[in-house]
Amino acid sequence: MTKRSDIDALRGLSGDLWNVAVDEHAAGFLKRRDLLKYAMLIGLTGFATSQGLGLSGPARAATSKPGGTVRVGLDQPTAAIDPILVTDPASIALISQVGEYLLLDDPKDGLLPRLAVSWEADETAQRWTFKLRQGVKFNDGRAVTAKDVVASFERLVDPKSGSSALSAYKGILSKGAIRQVDEQTVAFELDAPNSNFPFYVSSDVVNAIILPADYSGDFEKTFIGTGPFKLESFRPKQGATFVRNPDYWGEQALPDKVEIKFFDDSQAQLLALQAGQLDVIPETTRSSLAIEGNPAFRIISVQASSHDEVHLRTDQTPFTDKRVRRALALTIDREAVVKGLLKGRAIVGNDTPFAPIFPSSDPSVPQRKQDLAEAKRLLAEAGFANGFDVTLTTERAYDIPDYAVLIQNFAKKAGINIKLNVLPQDAYYGSATFGSSPWLDSVLGITDFGHRGTPDIFLNATLKSSGTWNAAHFNNPTYDGLLLDYSKARDLQAQRLVAGKIQNLLLDETPLIISYFSQYSRITSAKIEGVRFTAISHLLLDRASFA
Repeated sequence: MTKRSDIDALRGLSGDLWNVAVDEHAAGFLKRRDLLKYAMLIGLTGFATSQGLGLSGPARAATSKPGGTVRVGLDQPTAAIDPILVTDPASIALISQVGEYLLLDDPKDGLLPRLAVSWEADETAQRWTFKLRQGVKFNDGRAVTAKDVVASFERLVDPKSGSSALSAYKGILSKGAIRQVDEQTVAFELDAPNSNFPFYVSSDVVNAIILPADYSGDFEKTFIGTGPFKLESFRPKQGATFVRNPDYWGEQALPDKVEIKFFDDSQAQLLALQAGQLDVIPETTRSSLAIEGNPAFRIISVQASSHDEVHLRTDQTPFTDKRVRRALALTIDREAVVKGLLKGRAIVGNDTPFAPIFPSSDPSVPQRKQDLAEAKRLLAEAGFANGFDVTLTTERAYDIPDYAVLIQNFAKKAGINIKLNVLPQDAYYGSATFGSSPWLDSVLGITDFGHRGTPDIFLNATLKSSGTWNAAHFNNPTYDGLLLDYSKARDLQAQRLVAGKIQNLLLDETPLIISYFSQYSRITSAKIEGVRFTAISHLLLDRASFA
C-alpha cells in the first residue's frame, strides 16, 4: 500500500482526472503499474518515465552486446506491403522494422511516447493536441514535421484511400479534422468526445505509422519510415533485409542487420528454427508442443485482448430470441477450452470485449459458466425443447477450426446440432461488406480479433448498431447510448461504472460469445535476448542481442 504522504504528493501532479485515478490506486482498485499507464494516457509522460515506465529496454541495453544478425521467419504477406492497407501479421512485423507511431502501446508499460512526446485533451475530451519529438528524420534524410503527421492521418480517414483503418476511425475521426498548430504540434478534433483517443494514434491502429506528406504508394521500393532500421533489400515472396539506421533519433539498434524469410507453412519455420537457421518465429500450438521443455528454445508470451468472437445473428431465427443466444453461451465450458485447446495460454472471457487486462473493466460482473440445465430450460422456454439445427461458418486459421469442433460438441449436450462450414480466410471474409461476406452475413460464425489496448474499437465496430464489423447485426439503442456515455467518461471510476452497465447488458442480450482472451507468443532461440513484440504482431528487434 502506498504511504499517505506519497498519495498526497501524487494528487498534486495534475487535476481532477488524475486525482480520481490516485484515489482508485489508494483504495486498491488500481495497481501501481496501471496507475502509471493511466498517467501516460492523460499525458503525464514526465512523471511516468521518472518512475521507470518504458525504460526496461534501454536499461538492459547497457549490458547487451551490439552486433550480429537477427534471422526471422514469417508467414507470406497476404498482399503488397503498404502501411495504409496492411492487416496480416507478417506485413505488420515487416513495417515495424522501419515505421513508427506517435505512441507505442507496449504490452508491459502501456502507452509510450515515440514520435509524440506529450499530449493533452480539452475539458470535453473532444479536442486532443500532440507535441511532436524534435530532430526526427525519415530514413531518406528529410525532417519529420507536423505536416507529415497531418497528411498521414488524413490519408487514413479518407474513404477514397481504401485505408484498413477506416473501421477503427468511423465515428471517431473524420477527414479535415486534423490540423497543424505549428511545426511541432498537431490537433485532432474528434467526431465525439473520447477519453481513450491516444490509443487511436498509437500502434493499436497498425496503419497509423507516420509517412511523408507526399507519400504516394510504392512502399516496397523504399520502406520509408523513421524507425531504428532501414531497408537493404526486399524480395517479394522470399523475404527482406534491414540494416541499422545510423540517423535514428533514439538509441542505436543493437543488431547490425535483420534478415526476414517468408515461409508458406509453420512447419517449415519450426524446422528452420530447430536447425539453427532462424532465431525468431511465430508461435503455433503445434510448434509450442514440439519445443516445449527444450532448453535450446524459449516461448515468450504477453497477455492480450485478442479473442475469437462467436457472433449470433440477432435478426435471424433462431437467434432473434435472446434466450436461445444465452442458452448456446451456457453450453460452453470456458475453463476446459483455456486449459485444453489453448494449453493455459489464455484467460477466461465473459462474453463482452472487456478483457480483464483493461483497467475500465468492472470485475464485479458475475462470470458466466457452463450450465447445461439452465441452457435446456431456456431453450424449452423459447420453444426449442428439442433443440434446433444451425450452421456455424468460420475461417480456417489458427486454432479456430478446433474451437468450432469444441463448440459443436458442447452445444450437442443441450440438443443444438451444429453443422460446421470452415472456409479459407479469403473466402470467409469475402469483400468484408454486408451482403457479400460470410463473416458478416452468416447466422453463426467465429472470427479472430487481434489485440487492442482499449476496448473502444471492439465496442464500436462489432456491437454498435452502425458498426462496420457488426456481424451479430446487434441493434440496441440502450447499448448505443451507454457506448456514448463510456466514450465521454473522463476518469477511470466513471468509465468502470458505465463499463459495468455495458457488461451486464451484453450478458443479458448475448449477441456475442467471447469465452477467452488469448496470450500472444513468439518462439526464439535461447541464444537471443531482448526480442520484444506487441500482441498485434509488431516485432521490435532494436534491443535484441546474442548471449
